[in-house]
Amino acid sequence: MAAPRSRIPRAFAKAAAFSCISPICAIPTATSCAPSNGSRDRDSGTIDAPMISGLEPWADQAVRLGAGLAIGALVGIERGFSLRKERDGTRVAGVRTFTLMGLVGAIAGLVGAAQPIVAGALVAGLVAALAFAYAPQLKTRADATSPVAAMATIAASFLAGSGEIGLALAASAIVVVILALREDLHGFVARLDEKDIRALARYAVIALAVLPFLPNRNMGPYDAWNPAHLWWVVILVTGFSFIGYVANRVFGAKRGTIATAVIGGAYSSTAVTQSLAQRLGAGEGGSAEPAGIALATAVMYLRVIVLVAVLAPRMLLPFAIVISPALIVAWVAGIWLYRRAEKSEGGAPPGNPIALVPALGFLAFVAIAAVGARWAESQFGEQGIALLLFLMGSMDVDASIVTAGGLRPEAIGAALAAIAIGGTVVANMAVKIGVTLAYARGKGRSAAIALTASTLVLIASLAVGWTQL
Repeated sequence: MAAPRSRIPRAFAKAAAFSCISPICAIPTATSCAPSNGSRDRDSGTIDAPMISGLEPWADQAVRLGAGLAIGALVGIERGFSLRKERDGTRVAGVRTFTLMGLVGAIAGLVGAAQPIVAGALVAGLVAALAFAYAPQLKTRADATSPVAAMATIAASFLAGSGEIGLALAASAIVVVILALREDLHGFVARLDEKDIRALARYAVIALAVLPFLPNRNMGPYDAWNPAHLWWVVILVTGFSFIGYVANRVFGAKRGTIATAVIGGAYSSTAVTQSLAQRLGAGEGGSAEPAGIALATAVMYLRVIVLVAVLAPRMLLPFAIVISPALIVAWVAGIWLYRRAEKSEGGAPPGNPIALVPALGFLAFVAIAAVGARWAESQFGEQGIALLLFLMGSMDVDASIVTAGGLRPEAIGAALAAIAIGGTVVANMAVKIGVTLAYARGKGRSAAIALTASTLVLIASLAVGWTQL
């Protein structure tokens, strides 16, 4: 029996992505090889391009041409499958045409260094042939996917011919995945509304429109501010919010309380705790809310570890050692509560979390904290910094991580900084326990017990770490 229509391109895309992206690190490219290995006399008319290290000239050329053929075949198989229901003679290009296109593109890349005019003529000929073949179709059918895919195939195979085989294969895998996910991407766009577009626009402003204009140097009091680094912090933190928001839109509210809690925990476990506890207290929730509260906290632990890895990597090992036992307890408790829970539907996805004013407010808070940390270092040493990190983190864990990452290594030891930030997580957990009991009252007892158990384990880990200082 034939496989369903949607499964074949998805499986093919996954296989293509795995097989094409993995060789990036395995196949040495021209940029990593000595140019002298493949250089030849330009006047002789032979190829003057860097060789792949360890290969004979003929084998080097064969690998490049083979990569071009593979790229064309990959895209051609996907295009041929997608257009298989069209009448014979109406398809401009299928697997054979795309495969030949990849071969010609690779030849152009191979001779490009020694014979740029020949390479340009080959590429121009391909483009002209595509324009001639697709022009009548575009008059009656407003779909330029296949022509653009053909252009991408030419570009990727040209890269392969010029020696950038890993990059070329990765690019072709991305092309195949995008083409194969046509229905998924169209379905996602169909579910968007004006609020989603505004969220995307806000994050684009935060992530792309400001950073290029910021200076990348220390300035301000105690040289505590690096505008570019500070803005990267805003991009990262709001990125967590945007990812969580997009995931909620993709999965939808009907996927249940657990999915909503786990996704929401990536950007605000406290907000998830408050929302689920309020539903419990109002009698609107079911038996899955306590599990959602515990799992949102477990996701929060993972999020904090990722933040430390990105913003304060020297603290990662001691912090991971301190936080891991509490993480395990939270996950175990959440899974146990989940297995006890009956299936229930989640509420509406959270509102748009991308707001410029809170992002700028967070930036100001981090900037002030950076100056405070430098001042504490000059006045009280590392003990003063540790106290400042704890007090700051009780209000915002992210800010304390950012501040610790911006300190000089000699300002505070990695272990002490990890313990201070772990203390901020304890303060945050205390807030969530209070929120759970305040909103859910007796109905949130199991969730409060799970949070308390995780917090006690974290306190014990911090105590053990403190004795090792």
